[in-house]
Amino acid sequence: MRPRFVGRLGLADMVTASNAALGFVAAVLTAIDVRLAAKAILLAAVADGLDGVVARHYGGTEAGPYLDSLADVASFGVAPALLVVAVVREMWGFDQFRVVLGIAIAALFVAAAVVRLALYTAYDSGSDETIGVPTTLAATILSAGVLVGFVDPMLLVVLSAIMAALMLSDVTYPDLHAQDALVMGVVQGLAILLSGTIGEGFAFGLLFLALGYLFLGPKFYWG
Repeated sequence: MRPRFVGRLGLADMVTASNAALGFVAAVLTAIDVRLAAKAILLAAVADGLDGVVARHYGGTEAGPYLDSLADVASFGVAPALLVVAVVREMWGFDQFRVVLGIAIAALFVAAAVVRLALYTAYDSGSDETIGVPTTLAATILSAGVLVGFVDPMLLVVLSAIMAALMLSDVTYPDLHAQDALVMGVVQGLAILLSGTIGEGFAFGLLFLALGYLFLGPKFYWG
């Protein structure tokens, strides 16, 4: 008896599954080292971009869009929310009200990500643009923020609330052109691989690029 996925899933789907696995690794790492957890989330984002490249070259499957959204829930919904909770518990451990507030906002972030991904799968997966801030972008901003030292819990809680609202907004974001996605991917990869001041520099560069796309993409990203 062979596994059911044999003959039904392709190479791109395997890359997508690795994205989900990295999301789980990131979730576990939030209890050990928030910086490593942030890097695991960024690595999952690299896998998320790579599966699209693989699908364009080798073809996708009918299950691909659903698998992609399910993986994104783990990597860009649950994992970044747990990252925020880890920082909140570390900094506000003896302040019960603020800890509960942080957990509530993180839960809202997860719910917004799930709804946004469901809407994307149903209505936007075949388009070259999407409605609402992509979950990958929201998770990248939170993770890069942790890597550059923005570990003030209130800042992360407020940023999480803003990202949750923007994921459910009606703002249209165009897909990145291949060359721009490549540049961001290289910066992202260097932020993951390098440590110390140099690594923080690339993390800051990634944060700058992500925030630039967040605020300028809907209006000024060229066609």
